[in-house]
Amino acid sequence: MALSGCAGTAQKREGYRIIDAHAHWYPREFVTLMEKDGPANGAKMGRDKDDNPVVLSVPGATQTSSMRRNMSDIDLLIKEMDERGVDVYALSMTNPMVYWAPPAFGLKLSQAVNDACAAVHQKYPQRFVGTIMLPMQDPKLALEELDRAAKLPGMRAINLGEHVNGRNLHDRMFWPIYERCEAYGLPLFTHNLYPFGAERLKDFFMINVLGNPYEDGVAAFSFVLGGVLDAFPKLEVYLPHGGGTFPWLVGRADFAIKMSPTLKHMKQPASAYLRRFYYDIIVLDPKIMRMLIDLVGVERIVMGTDFPQLMSVRRPIEFVDTIPGLTPREREMILSSNAQRLLKL
Repeated sequence: MALSGCAGTAQKREGYRIIDAHAHWYPREFVTLMEKDGPANGAKMGRDKDDNPVVLSVPGATQTSSMRRNMSDIDLLIKEMDERGVDVYALSMTNPMVYWAPPAFGLKLSQAVNDACAAVHQKYPQRFVGTIMLPMQDPKLALEELDRAAKLPGMRAINLGEHVNGRNLHDRMFWPIYERCEAYGLPLFTHNLYPFGAERLKDFFMINVLGNPYEDGVAAFSFVLGGVLDAFPKLEVYLPHGGGTFPWLVGRADFAIKMSPTLKHMKQPASAYLRRFYYDIIVLDPKIMRMLIDLVGVERIVMGTDFPQLMSVRRPIEFVDTIPGLTPREREMILSSNAQRLLKL
């Protein structure tokens, strides 16, 4: 049944909840902290032509982040959800995230995000769940915040950048955090963050078209080849952009495992891990989406859209309806039940 919140009523589209597992926001508390204390901690702040706060740069990255009103005003978020026919958002924050910051400020920013997520879930429990931000640059602080935030209402996953200041996600410094996430039953929701090769990708929007899916692939292969998924067999991982390059390069990885001495630790092919991940619909092409479903299984596909970013799936129900050969049951799995299972709704 379609759900409603008092600031807006979801249009009834289906007999089940439509869940967007990849929707971005910037809590006002985070924006306020960035404007007040960000410059003292290395961030350069400004305003865009519409007077939205903008992160012009942070240490180690020059990609700008416009914190637009439709990414911070909850009433506007609900209005756009209703217009899109979406009942539930899993809220996550995009760049700059918090890894660039000195650890103490990174923790402060993380706490602001997590407390705001919990508060909006409590106000609109049928519309929003949250993903936990952690100061991964300091694993000790990250564990402390994980233990705190995991107890907050409505927190259902970890919002994890696909690298931490250039460190790949298989780095052993992060393993205690993964162990704790597995124990809490909190899946990792990975998000691209300042793609590598930015100088070469600066033209023709390649930073988004190519850079973000490349980062998805590096993160996935890092988890697979770096032993994370073997060490934590119950840990769930969600990859954006349909997994980026990962699903389409597992054949090369399988071949490399047979040939390269650096991969002699691998006990099974990379393709055996395809169904350890969840994938969203941000491939933006229904025929390619069909191929992804055939490759990984429809039970591993969730409706994540990247809304309201420029490359997002604006009308997700309509997009899913263009995927060739979907049965009504498969359609419902993508739009609703797979995300319900992943987010424990």
